Amino acid sequence: MAAERTPESLTKALEALAAESPTPDRAMIRKAFTEAGFPGESVEVSLDITPTGLAVDSIRGAAAEDGSCLFGEVRQGAVSVSVLPVLDSGYCFVGDQR
Repeated sequence: MAAERTPESLTKALEALAAESPTPDRAMIRKAFTEAGFPGESVEVSLDITPTGLAVDSIRGAAAEDGSCLFGEVRQGAVSVSVLPVLDSGYCFVGDQR
């Protein structure tokens, strides 16, 4: 049975990830979203390395669900989840972060 895709299920998955890895990479964020019930191909994830090769301070993922985007962020082990409207493009991030 698939997990229910809610802010609570996403928070739980990201908190488990942050406890294991306070500075996760893109693949880890995508996996946490799939563990929260989102299809992997629907998850958008921000970059985990800056253009100059440095690690980012935080990483975000998002997935559209019922006309809204569930955003999850991990910053130095702290988790934040929010719900925002889907963009006119049908995606959550501006640009291509899939």
